[in-house]
Amino acid sequence: MIGVIVNTLTVIIGSLTGLIFRKGIPARFTDALMLGIGLCTIYIGIAGALKGENTLILIGSIVLGAIAGTYLDADGKLNSLGGYIGSRFKNAGDGASRIAEGFVTASLLFCMGAMTIVGSLNAGLTGDNTMIFTKSLLDLFSSAILSASLGIGVLFSAAFVFLFQGLIVLLARFIAPLLTESAIAEMTCAGSVLIIALGLNLIGLTKIKVADYLPAIIIAPVLCLIASLF
Repeated sequence: MIGVIVNTLTVIIGSLTGLIFRKGIPARFTDALMLGIGLCTIYIGIAGALKGENTLILIGSIVLGAIAGTYLDADGKLNSLGGYIGSRFKNAGDGASRIAEGFVTASLLFCMGAMTIVGSLNAGLTGDNTMIFTKSLLDLFSSAILSASLGIGVLFSAAFVFLFQGLIVLLARFIAPLLTESAIAEMTCAGSVLIIALGLNLIGLTKIKVADYLPAIIIAPVLCLIASLF
């Protein structure tokens, strides 16, 4: 779990750094930073989406994921959690809705990439934290920029990072047999499509309920396994 702890700490440190310097940054600069983060997020999503090998699996996982996520109201529950955090800390300089936005955006951005899944699996199976340490460095800078733009909500995403990655590390030995190279490629593809959607939200073009599609990341390797049987 050392890698998960380090990643959590880098998100906390990066977020605090962004919050410290935020007050001295004019709004037009934070708006420009937000746009830049959104564009970079879209690029990261496109690069990851190209790793997919079977378009039918992507379509199936997104469709089924959307049905499952909408039924479970994943986006609503995640935003409710963000709203609760916002209501408790709204005196920190941001409104409750702004804190919720920062929490949800950062949580999804830090946890949907291939480095999160593969790095956590490597840590759980072999104790190799190299990929998580690399991700930690990236998250350090990303959290600083995000918190400068979205505020204190980004700081609370550290808890989500710890729980999400920690769960994968603890369950690695049980889920690893399902995650062949092809399955990981399809998971990466599905997750990257969601990252593109998140990037479009960040630059203000859309208001996609990205969390409602999160089950697609779990469904993709299952469909990949089924496809391999035929």
